[in-house]
Amino acid sequence: MTSKVLLVTGDAAESLEVFYPYQRLLEEGYEVDIAAPTTKRLQFVVHDFVDGYDTYTEKPGYTWPADLAVADVDPAEYVALVIPGGRAPEYLRNNADVQRIVRHFFDADKPVAQICHGPLITAAAGVLSGRRSAAYPALEPDVAAAGAEYVDGEAVVDGVVVSARAWPDHPAWIRAFIEVLRVKAPLA
Repeated sequence: MTSKVLLVTGDAAESLEVFYPYQRLLEEGYEVDIAAPTTKRLQFVVHDFVDGYDTYTEKPGYTWPADLAVADVDPAEYVALVIPGGRAPEYLRNNADVQRIVRHFFDADKPVAQICHGPLITAAAGVLSGRRSAAYPALEPDVAAAGAEYVDGEAVVDGVVVSARAWPDHPAWIRAFIEVLRVKAPLA
């Protein structure tokens, strides 16, 4: 039997920040469920950096079905949580079920990986305070307003929480998260 990891996301999530952890965790032998506000085919996006732009650009990315709705998630069934970035966290942070799920993982001291705009969700759930976290650099004020220390790093480990700035940090971010999983939620 495999250990289950929950990935919470929605429309306008960054494609790479969903698929990279999804596929790496499958490769490691974990089962991964994708939860979203509803069980539909999600539309992800591609964020890229273009010379001359003050911020990233956004283009349509891949589509992928959600396995279950966040209202139907029993977080006790999962050993870890992944929160990708993109624009999805902007609206997911307001979802009471997403907040319920996130609080469960923090209260139970289960591994959590968050990247890019993902800390908007943990901040809204009230669990970021007192922690160290990376995030997309433009979110430094949001991380600080949530009572956390912003760290400009590719794999910031704070206990069982592993955070990163954006998809260029994937190798270090997932490597650190898998190290935490091997200790806290090893495969049976």
